[in-house]
Amino acid sequence: MIRFLVCVLCFLLTASGKSIQLDEENPEFWRSQAQATLNSALRRKPNTNVAKNIVLFVGDGMGITTITAARILKGQLEEHPGEETVMTMDTFPYVGLAKVYTVDFQIPDSGATATAYLCGVKTNLNIVGLNAAARNGVCRTQTGNEVTSILKWAKDAGKSVGIVTTTRVQHATPAASYAHSASRKWYSDADMPAAAKRDGCTDIASQLISNTDIDVIIGGGRKYMTPKGTMDPEYPTDLNSAGTREDGRNLINEWINMKEGKVARYVWNKTEFDAVDPESTDYLMALFEPGDLRFEVERDPLTDPSIMETTEKAIRILQKNPRGFFLLVEGGRIDQGHHASRASMALHETVALDNAVARALDLTNEEETLTVVTADHSHSLSFNGYPFRGNSILGKSPVYGTDMLPFTTLMYGNGPGHKILNNKRLDIRKVDTRSRDYVQQAAVPLDTETHGGEDVALLARGPMAHLFQGVNEQSYIAHAMAYAACVGTNQNHCYTARSSAPDMP
Repeated sequence: MIRFLVCVLCFLLTASGKSIQLDEENPEFWRSQAQATLNSALRRKPNTNVAKNIVLFVGDGMGITTITAARILKGQLEEHPGEETVMTMDTFPYVGLAKVYTVDFQIPDSGATATAYLCGVKTNLNIVGLNAAARNGVCRTQTGNEVTSILKWAKDAGKSVGIVTTTRVQHATPAASYAHSASRKWYSDADMPAAAKRDGCTDIASQLISNTDIDVIIGGGRKYMTPKGTMDPEYPTDLNSAGTREDGRNLINEWINMKEGKVARYVWNKTEFDAVDPESTDYLMALFEPGDLRFEVERDPLTDPSIMETTEKAIRILQKNPRGFFLLVEGGRIDQGHHASRASMALHETVALDNAVARALDLTNEEETLTVVTADHSHSLSFNGYPFRGNSILGKSPVYGTDMLPFTTLMYGNGPGHKILNNKRLDIRKVDTRSRDYVQQAAVPLDTETHGGEDVALLARGPMAHLFQGVNEQSYIAHAMAYAACVGTNQNHCYTARSSAPDMP
């Protein structure tokens, strides 16, 4: 069987008419490339400055397979083979791995993982901002088990802070930076059971404006901020987009009123967003959708800003603070593309996040800004088969299965793509698998594809970036960032560092 497979591959390679680059046939090409990389590594010296700023990029669901596939897609969008492409995050000099299990589950969710890398404490599934003594959905287990995040530590240290996401701002990842909730799904009070309200718990949206004074809030989630029945300004006839709050509160108006004496802007569309002047703006809340933002490939650039644009606006507002800033940027819809088994959606979201990373590096100084890129968890996505160099990452393997049917290079271990007709897999020979709407085939039928449990990548550059090496618990990340920026409780090293850095406040 192996000999047959090799013969088929050789025949197809010859028949394909594709040839590799001539310089890659020369051994000196690879030797000189390796030498250049080696010389760069030998010249690298750890940056031991205090990090005035921290920018944390989180690709929700961005496992290593996703990064690899997105790298190829990015190159192919630029009409290259793709495999040799270098993404911005690929250039980060320090790389490690983070273990993502939760206290109670082998494979995690975004709430527990966000609590780990933001608050420095591992917890249980579906919980945000609480330690593992809390129980999922049980309000009475919250009191006394709250844990704070690096966003709050930075704010307490006098820095400006912000969150940018492509999901609703009350979603699991951003929520863990400011909220304490026994359920990540308590977006507004309408989502809470009567027992939880009776026991004194509050919803995540209300905690957004009450727990930590956040300077920049950008994402979706308008409907969780306004009273039930309040029609959405963008979708005035859609009841599903209307406000959900049962307590009658308009949290947007409350937030504006809380900023008396400051320039606080609330915007909900790109025209208003573009008009925001970072130099004269103290606070910004930008909520572009009732729920999550649109996928990148469905985004109208005339009406919806990209994650690159929102990241830039956030940095320009926050960096006015002479004490520095902390910014969390989440590419949240990578995860949702994977759950739907629409790999094209997930990969385009990843490329968009990488573009935001590039813009952030342009706007900041590596000598004083620690930039970290990581993921909360992976997915069951696999990169398989024997596709030729330059084959569309969303295409098909040239080798058929033993059922004499083709399969795509990207597939899922489970999900909605598991379909059988007459006891056979579907024949996709005439299907355009590169379509953004194509649902990848899966081994096990599920309504929604699941997370994966393998370690995720951790990439860093800037002050103390060398701390982000090796294989560590995900909860280590928050402590390493705090150490680099001299925020939080571990500051014994900071006095010496500050005395040698006179420009630090």
